[in-house]
Amino acid sequence: MTLRLHWFLPLHGDGKELAKRSDGSGSPGARREPDLAYLTEVALAAERFGFAGMLTPFGMFCEDPWVMTAALAMVTRRINFLVALRPGLASPVLVAQAAATLQRVSGGRLEFNIVTGGDADEQRRYGDPVAYAQRYERTGEFLDVFHRAWSGERFDFHGAHYDITGGMLARPHDRRPRIYLGGSSDAARAIAARHGDVLLNWGEPPAATARFVAAAREAAEAHGRPLETGVRFHVIARDTADEAWSVARRLLETMDPARIRQAQQRFQASDSEGQRRMAALHGGRTDELEVYPNVWAGYGLVRPGVGTALVGSHEDVADRIEEYAALGVDHLILSAQPHLEEAHAFGEGVLPLLRKRGVV
Repeated sequence: MTLRLHWFLPLHGDGKELAKRSDGSGSPGARREPDLAYLTEVALAAERFGFAGMLTPFGMFCEDPWVMTAALAMVTRRINFLVALRPGLASPVLVAQAAATLQRVSGGRLEFNIVTGGDADEQRRYGDPVAYAQRYERTGEFLDVFHRAWSGERFDFHGAHYDITGGMLARPHDRRPRIYLGGSSDAARAIAARHGDVLLNWGEPPAATARFVAAAREAAEAHGRPLETGVRFHVIARDTADEAWSVARRLLETMDPARIRQAQQRFQASDSEGQRRMAALHGGRTDELEVYPNVWAGYGLVRPGVGTALVGSHEDVADRIEEYAALGVDHLILSAQPHLEEAHAFGEGVLPLLRKRGVV
């Protein structure tokens, strides 16, 4: 029942509001740019409180995760960087070469979050026209090639998406990056069971998470492999429950109704099963957002990706995390608004309770 805890590196910036208003208005100073100085503060705070790693996202509105990870590896010593990677945007052999270099630069602290991609518009913006179903097939081939390259042996590979003759990685590192693969679909689970180390899911109520854990274990057992599981949540933890819920209410008050409607239309039409499930938790309503005790779906009104947050007193949040750990979840990836102050709130309020209980 021991969890590995990870924090989030806000490569798209963060602040006290969840989304900019459609008319451009908002509180002065509500948003922070993702410059190196601020990201260094966040990374050092996460390392100080003992988080195992930092999820380092990829996307059209993010700074590049490889460049930022290399820079932050120079000012940190222990924390790992879980770099989001989109298969199809680079050769798997080239990725293996870059990863081996970054392992040497960082002291073996690179891990990968493989994101097959659920937003067709964003995929096209990067020049990737491959359809959703084929993207999973390509991800499987990508990871197959990556693992073969990391062995250091010369190899040939002739698949539907990659055709490689004499491929090799001349200088592999002793520590292969652990592969975290995100997805709620059968296809994602099948790829993780064959090629991954950890299968990730966005935070849902415990009953759904228990089914996710059981399905992941069953799929991995069919291939004779171990497979860990992880979940993603935002978090709002305070000394009292009233304080925490008042923060959630303030976040809700800053959301532009027009932005909510626009986001919900996009999420419901998403290729991603996980994104559709996040939207289904609230259906666009703003009056019934606590979908389980201390599990609030308000983020998902305007934010893509994980739409749920653990909200409550430090003891409440520790109780919920302990409940998810008891389901067999191995990893918990947390984020917040803003990430610097909330790392301190969680690290000083919740983490001591989790350590005392032996959960982390």
